[in-house]
Amino acid sequence: MEACIWMALAATLGTWLVTALGAATVVFFSSPKEKTLNLMLGFSAGVMIAASFWSLLEPAIAQAERLPGLPAWLVATAGFLIGALFLWGSDKLVSRALGQVEAGGMKRVILLVLSITLHNIPEGLAVGVAFGALQNGYSPEALMGAVSVAVGIGLQNFPEGAAVSLPLRREGCSRSRSFLVGQASALVEPMAGVLGAWLVTYVQRLLPYALSFAAGAMILVAVHELIPECQKNRQEQPYFATMGIILGFAAMMLLDVMLGLSLIHISEPTRQAEI
Repeated sequence: MEACIWMALAATLGTWLVTALGAATVVFFSSPKEKTLNLMLGFSAGVMIAASFWSLLEPAIAQAERLPGLPAWLVATAGFLIGALFLWGSDKLVSRALGQVEAGGMKRVILLVLSITLHNIPEGLAVGVAFGALQNGYSPEALMGAVSVAVGIGLQNFPEGAAVSLPLRREGCSRSRSFLVGQASALVEPMAGVLGAWLVTYVQRLLPYALSFAAGAMILVAVHELIPECQKNRQEQPYFATMGIILGFAAMMLLDVMLGLSLIHISEPTRQAEI
């Protein structure tokens, strides 16, 4: 059991490192123009929308179908709506706490970081569950399945790191602060990974709810905050920021589908070990 926990910790530290590398892209933008910032913000929105389906909702439905209890469609829908309502409530609390003067840009930053952080929790749990399943019976196939989950999540974390740091830069944060906050959004992954490996049986049942919850939170932020913001100056170049959304969505979809992000199959190592 201890070996599984250590492997889960090492794997999720790796996924955090890739997020940090993605956040480091902000270093290359010393003083970006408004047009470039709109493209960045659109790209971030596209990444979040694509990740909400391929990294979160699709795996949540697949996981829920394998578990006894409520229908998969009900689990995914309930988790999605609760996640959106949670971010809506957070929006209200942040606006009230910051006041009307500061609420605009700073509120958007806080909600963005919160939504990405919430998204990283179930991803860390997924890696932990995959490695924790090895305690039921080690096999090379189960180990490779767990490694593929960690690699897939790690690589798709790169654009997510950029999706946090670049909008922060747009709001006037320094490059160093944007990087620090961007990489910090994934620090929850190692903690969630260790928890997932330790509570593998229980977390397996909660994972569909956590995945769909994070999807609802991300969609709300992308649609309510990021997309309207990147479209403010659309009169000059109507489709420039929109192409950023398309590119972000395509990049995230390509990573998830090409890598065959094995979140959908994280229960397979468990079932093979039990057999």
